[in-house]
Amino acid sequence: MSNDSQTQSLAFGLLWPELNDGLHYTDVVPPSGSELTLIEFYSSMYKNSAPLQGWLQRIQNGQISVDGRVVQDPNAILSVGSELVYHRLPWKEPDAPHVLEVLYEDDDMIALNKPSGLQVLPGGLFQQRTVLRQLYWRVRKQNSSLASQESHPVPVHRLGRGTSGILLCAKTKVAKTCLAAYFSDGTSLVGANRKAKRSGTRKISKIYRALVTGILGEDKVVINQPIGIVRYPGVAKGLYVASPSGKPALSKVEVLERDGQQNRTLVQVEIESGRPHQIRIHLSFMGHPLLGDPLYIAGGQPRRFDSEFVDESYAQDGGYQRPTNPVPGDCGYYLHAHQLVLSHPTKNEMIKITAPLPSILKTRDELNSSRESISISSAN
Repeated sequence: MSNDSQTQSLAFGLLWPELNDGLHYTDVVPPSGSELTLIEFYSSMYKNSAPLQGWLQRIQNGQISVDGRVVQDPNAILSVGSELVYHRLPWKEPDAPHVLEVLYEDDDMIALNKPSGLQVLPGGLFQQRTVLRQLYWRVRKQNSSLASQESHPVPVHRLGRGTSGILLCAKTKVAKTCLAAYFSDGTSLVGANRKAKRSGTRKISKIYRALVTGILGEDKVVINQPIGIVRYPGVAKGLYVASPSGKPALSKVEVLERDGQQNRTLVQVEIESGRPHQIRIHLSFMGHPLLGDPLYIAGGQPRRFDSEFVDESYAQDGGYQRPTNPVPGDCGYYLHAHQLVLSHPTKNEMIKITAPLPSILKTRDELNSSRESISISSAN
């Protein structure tokens, strides 16, 4: 097994600009949109983006064009086949870290140590301040050729914005296909025949560290609670929660250290499936939410569930105000993707990648070893 032959001890990241570049959303009027007015089209098609008054503001502000011409009349009648473009104005995204540490890199893939607070892919308020954008800027800086810019690395799995640790990215199409298959195969095997899962077909293993509230009684726990989606304000595609009718998910939890004085437990979690927010949901489902998790509480459900309430006031850009209830991207919890073992996508070898642990997720012995190491280095 190899874990350091191509590892580079370096970090990269450019400072975020004050404002992002804004966004352009394009639509073509379908037959069902014939004779609709401009305001009717947007307020019905994209009611999750902004309330009626917000869309009126955007139209009157000159942010929408029809067939290349800015139209500020909300009552303009649309024709089938017309191209509509909504320009979302540049905005200042919330603060986010910008430095990424390279844990491993070769011609096929790159593994990064993602800091908590940095989103992986564009979404919501974060359209530029993402891992994906930093990867693009890195390639552009290394090589200005068009071909290089078009083939910048892409993440092949998810890590929540508040989760730190190993993020695996593919640098080639072959690697992307192979690595994505590793992750999807692990998830599908959980819902398939258990004998097939034990046949040695797994090509990837993911181990996390987490700090949970309360004291776990058992040293080892297997959680196979299904995860599904429910409607939730502020999350357009719905919120993932523990649900009997959801999709299969499997997590193996092992206690590393109990802290009775502070009523918390340090655990190691190996996930054999990759459902969104799986560890947060599973640990909260068993009555031990992640310490500091603003969203999930015991039972694997959200802290607040005012699903029928919608704030019709709108922000400066016309969109809805940020939800007052917690949403999945909120940070504050302690979860770290610590180790990843995988079969290399093109080489006949197993790769082990480790992301250094934050101090709060180390055992007492690990903390003491770190201090001893520092003391020895200082003495030398």
